Amino acid sequence: MSQNTPPDDPNRDAPDRPSHTPVGPSTGPREGAREIGSETEPASAPPPAAVSPAPPPAAPAPPAAVESRAAEPRRDPAHDMPPRNDLEAAAYEIPKMHPEGTKYVVIAAALALFFWFVVDWEILGWLTAGLTVWVFAFFRDPKRVTPVGEGLIVSPADGLVSHIVEVPAPRQLAGEGLMSEERYTRISVFMSVFDVHVNRAPVAGRISRIAYVPGKFVNAEMDKASEDNERQYFLIEQTDGTRIGMTQIAGLVARRIIKFVREEDEVLAGERIGLIRFGSRVDVFLPAGFVPQVAIGQRAVAGETVLAARGGKVVTGRKL
Repeated sequence: MSQNTPPDDPNRDAPDRPSHTPVGPSTGPREGAREIGSETEPASAPPPAAVSPAPPPAAPAPPAAVESRAAEPRRDPAHDMPPRNDLEAAAYEIPKMHPEGTKYVVIAAALALFFWFVVDWEILGWLTAGLTVWVFAFFRDPKRVTPVGEGLIVSPADGLVSHIVEVPAPRQLAGEGLMSEERYTRISVFMSVFDVHVNRAPVAGRISRIAYVPGKFVNAEMDKASEDNERQYFLIEQTDGTRIGMTQIAGLVARRIIKFVREEDEVLAGERIGLIRFGSRVDVFLPAGFVPQVAIGQRAVAGETVLAARGGKVVTGRKL
């Protein structure tokens, strides 16, 4: 070997063998490339900044049933719209039964089944079946649309306007901070056994007093029933300080007065506040300034008929 021969260069045969020099992304194989049958390792991934982030996966669609329920508007029974035509009115007027009547309907229905299928007394079976229907009708609790306006007094009961008279305040509601005027207009609504017996608030306000008085059970249509019969008094105070009195009076058949509210409760005009079982009467006591808008003998509908209005015109009745 000649002395002038340069030492062996380790890189002299580089073109003939694979290079171990790192290859940049611009000159090396594509990302993830690997030659089949070779031992070449995959190229390293480029920096995260050079790769656009993948969009997040879309959320799975909810089940069809859930989606359909969510699309339906929520309905509030307290704000149901009144009917717009005769067909809607017919459906709207189909009443539900108040829970107070459940046990009476069950008893009457059980008697009907007993007479039909146990003792085979068909006539009594039909009679008690009719009684079942009547009891259901007695405890019906229909929806009502209450007129809302300043100075309006709505009827607290279904029935016949039987009395419109000037009277002193009942002593159970009279006194300082209660009904303090000398004279009040009393409007009485008599409920027969065929009327709805759920009673409603005549005005909106706070129930400042409730007083129960035991008594007799004479015919509620008679005027003396206001003083002699079992009764329950309510005093409702409005935001402007006006105080309206109301009395539930038991009758010849009615032997149970029920209230749904307590003292200091806030009520709306037309809201259900009580019930009297099987025939009775309700009185409303109005201070000066309220003028009756009904006539004696007129039919009243609880929560809908305007009995009186502050500053209204005098109304007279005429039978046709």
